[in-house]
Amino acid sequence: MKKQNKFAVVVVGNVGIDTNIYPEGDTIDFDVEANFTTNHDYVGQAGGYASRGFARLGYKTAFIGHVGDDFCGHYILKTFAADNIDSSGIFIDPAGTARSVNFMYKDGRRKNFYDGKSHMTLKPDLEKCRKIISAAKVIHFNIPNWARHLLPVARELNKIISVDLQDIVNIDDEYRQDFMKYADVLFFSAVNFQNPHPIIQKIWQKYSNKIIISGMGKQGCALGKEGEIHYFPAIEFGGPVIDTNGAGDGLAVGFLSQYYLEDRSIAESINAAQIVARHTCSQKASTDNLITPEKLIKHLSDLA
Repeated sequence: MKKQNKFAVVVVGNVGIDTNIYPEGDTIDFDVEANFTTNHDYVGQAGGYASRGFARLGYKTAFIGHVGDDFCGHYILKTFAADNIDSSGIFIDPAGTARSVNFMYKDGRRKNFYDGKSHMTLKPDLEKCRKIISAAKVIHFNIPNWARHLLPVARELNKIISVDLQDIVNIDDEYRQDFMKYADVLFFSAVNFQNPHPIIQKIWQKYSNKIIISGMGKQGCALGKEGEIHYFPAIEFGGPVIDTNGAGDGLAVGFLSQYYLEDRSIAESINAAQIVARHTCSQKASTDNLITPEKLIKHLSDLA
């Protein structure tokens, strides 16, 4: 009898508290000292969005990462417990819980200021992490520096390795090479490029046979697979885009859950990815109301 995995997915990365700042006017006036804004705090960052997204869809999820022994860290642990996200792989960062500040534009775009605390120097407990990783089918990586130590572990255990490279500026950036090398499927944001086509091609020159998915915002997304690149228009539904934080994480959650966990086709999985991402963009400064399986299935049925 085939042994069942304890977890469907393990998310490896950074979780923290995000503060979104919404100006009362169209932008921040940096010529004066004071501005009136609306500020929201919530459990966020790539690890928060991804792990809560998988859990919200009903998948047994574990998280490997770090929080501080502080108010923010305790709040995250409490939130994960309520979501039934396994937190046995969460370690303590002596510098405190990671934080982000996002200056938000009226159209949902952001300028992000990220404080990853000790993520460049932390060392994960490899044996403890190995036990968690061994109990899952899919391992989804964000790219804090310490996470690269777990890539060989996931490969040795023959797991499906997914990596979100975030917003690439320079494809030759040495920091991301380990993550690209080990991944089976790569996600990245094309926010810094007009067209992701040359980026995908360049990745393939070094690391062939990867599935590569690039989020293109309101233009949709691009999928590279087996040497071919296809473009998919954005899926629109519901209210306006008010917050693009977590959109890339939603793209990953939607695709990975449907392609690897539900055995849907590439086309169906890309549709699901865009649906999850679009729903995420309708949530203002919150990971509490990510898409449910019922809503995802309904939107997929509407597209059929």
